[in-house]
Amino acid sequence: MSAKTLTASRSAGAALSCPLWLARLLPFTRWWPMVNRGTLRADFMAGLTGAVVVLPQGVAFATIAGMPPEYGLYAGIVPAIIAALWGSSWHLVSGPTTAASIVVFSSLSAFAEPGSVDYVRLALTLTFMVGVLELVMGLARLGTLVNFISHSVVIGFTAGAALLIAGNQIKHFFGLEMPRGLHFHETLLHLFRQLDEINLYVTGVAVLTLLSGLACKRWLPRIPYMITAMVTGSLAAVILNQWLGQEVTGIRTVGALPDGLPPLSVPDFSLDTIKQLAPAALATTLFALTEAVSIARSLGARANQHIDGNQEFIGQGLSNMAGSFFSGYVATGSFNRSGLNFQAGARTPLSAVFAGVLLAGVILLVAPLAAYLPNAAMAAILFLVAWGLIDFHHIHKIFHASREETVILAVTFFATLFLELEFAILAGVLLSLVLYINRTSRPKLLPRVPNPATPRREFVTDGALPECPQVKLARLDGSLFFGAVNHVAESMRRLTEGHPLQKHLVISATGINFIDVAGAEFLAQEAKRRRAAGGGLYLIRVKPSVLEMLERGGYIDDIGRDRIFSGKTVALSTVIPTLDADVCRGCTTRIFHECAQRPGAAQQAQA
Repeated sequence: MSAKTLTASRSAGAALSCPLWLARLLPFTRWWPMVNRGTLRADFMAGLTGAVVVLPQGVAFATIAGMPPEYGLYAGIVPAIIAALWGSSWHLVSGPTTAASIVVFSSLSAFAEPGSVDYVRLALTLTFMVGVLELVMGLARLGTLVNFISHSVVIGFTAGAALLIAGNQIKHFFGLEMPRGLHFHETLLHLFRQLDEINLYVTGVAVLTLLSGLACKRWLPRIPYMITAMVTGSLAAVILNQWLGQEVTGIRTVGALPDGLPPLSVPDFSLDTIKQLAPAALATTLFALTEAVSIARSLGARANQHIDGNQEFIGQGLSNMAGSFFSGYVATGSFNRSGLNFQAGARTPLSAVFAGVLLAGVILLVAPLAAYLPNAAMAAILFLVAWGLIDFHHIHKIFHASREETVILAVTFFATLFLELEFAILAGVLLSLVLYINRTSRPKLLPRVPNPATPRREFVTDGALPECPQVKLARLDGSLFFGAVNHVAESMRRLTEGHPLQKHLVISATGINFIDVAGAEFLAQEAKRRRAAGGGLYLIRVKPSVLEMLERGGYIDDIGRDRIFSGKTVALSTVIPTLDADVCRGCTTRIFHECAQRPGAAQQAQA
């Protein structure tokens, strides 16, 4: 038995032995019995690896968010520990992410100068609000809501955010002065207008950082390429500044980070601030939860672990609420850190706890070294981050697989680039729902006829095959609810248009998975209308759930109990004897076996 399978079986046994009320209040009691000397060793090494890797990422993400660099590290300490203890995933590691950082910057930069005291205060408030929304959604068991954010929305948003990240770093990459708050296209225009003002020393450091990161990622994949790139860029900046002087090179550095633990902080709970940040908090919550749950489910599938979406909501909510009081901004599941945690052999959520604790210790040791990190090197690293965010593989697949998904991706992408980010997320979600509703409200009504070329005369949809002049057979594929009734009615009208003698309609109902009152009313009215015209409506193979709905509402009597059949053979044996004998006498198609018993069959057989 493998280690991961053994861990899964032990987890199941632990969950069974843990009282339900205690598991809900303290979810870490479910997996705590799994902890032993072997798991502690594996989790410690995985946590140490994660703590080292998050150093450059935390600084980079804080820069994206417009926060002081140290806040990116603070967001990887307390939130990671709380989310691990109160979440449901064994491998998910929470902290600052690119997507959350870009949303924070887009939401708050219009209200305060990035990096200022007011900006940090707004970020802490936004973090607390996001945590409250996540916690409430988890307690209300709304974990399935994230399923309404389609994969195309996430890919489109991430690709757009990647370009925004790169755009925001152009001024640092080329050593230019640009006003803040520019849109992506405006940044490009400023760049082209200032081509003659590019600082070659700054650009040289940025390009060297970029190339060293790409080379390390390509040929030395086991070494963290971000750290390699940072060291290379920092050494180049130090050499140039020592040789020519900072006044000549113009190479600016990030500056030394505070070498202490996360200081206590207090969000702004004023009503005006809460109203101001409410739209951003909602959009950030939806995207943060989607990111966290998607990563948790992906790793859970590989580790054979069930993920409780509601518990994950609660864990994420508590982590952000706690983080807002320990100088952390919005944190969510980190794909890079979580994937690394899994690959490093983590066995329990203690690995994320170790990562948070060890990160605090690492900060004390390396924080002063940030004084040598040039802004140009950070810009180059963020270029690498941005490029890695664009999922070219899935974009290519979506373009070729679905026109609707392509539209969703494109709308989200361009809305991210040119509009407010929170609006881009909501626009993508709304468009996904609109297209879904449009698709489900247009069920297909397909004509069916027996195929004489097959031994069992299977029913097929083929316009070239003859039809019975009095009976129309069709299969309805899709739910029959209030939004689909008009479309189905119009489809029925077109189906029998030009065939006034087809007063009998036999519907194969195997594709009807759901029916509401409006759909049931429609079937009852259609049955009455056809009976009044001398025909009838007949249903075949009705699913039990649909039949139960018709029974509860009394609609089954309006349709006719004797007009609902278990199969086509029984239905046709009942319907065909009721047809107009004069029409049957002159019919030459006779596509059903039952037609052999109708008037005129013998004469046509002799002929």
